Amino acid sequence: MVLQRVSLITIGAFDLPLLRSFYKSLGWEETEISSDNYAAFKTAGVILSIYPIEELARDAGLKINMNTDSFRGVSFAINVNKLQEVDETIDEIRKAGGKILREPSDAFWGGRTAYFADPENNIWEVAYNPSSVFDERGAMLSY
Repeated sequence: MVLQRVSLITIGAFDLPLLRSFYKSLGWEETEISSDNYAAFKTAGVILSIYPIEELARDAGLKINMNTDSFRGVSFAINVNKLQEVDETIDEIRKAGGKILREPSDAFWGGRTAYFADPENNIWEVAYNPSSVFDERGAMLSY
């Protein structure tokens, strides 16, 4: 049996200093395990790491497409506690230089959602789901 757990997510960075700066401009703090060659941010549920994409591909034994404009087929999410926090969060992301892909709008499933891209087009959703449950750290327990 494989543990049903996500403990770390790594984004392969084309420009590590650029992505590090962007996430820090969101107010996110790096952990003590960060270094000149690696950035790590503790979130409510997992560690978000940023690592040079060439090194990540080499580590996994893969070849990479160096086109930063291509969609990578994955998105990340920041789920918020209140409906109005979607709009507030997108405003902060806009100030930090994030590219807003979808302005905040009501969702068919009864919540609110928006999408943005970081400087290397990694896609993030900001969402409020009225049925989501979080633990005391802010980690999502149910969606």
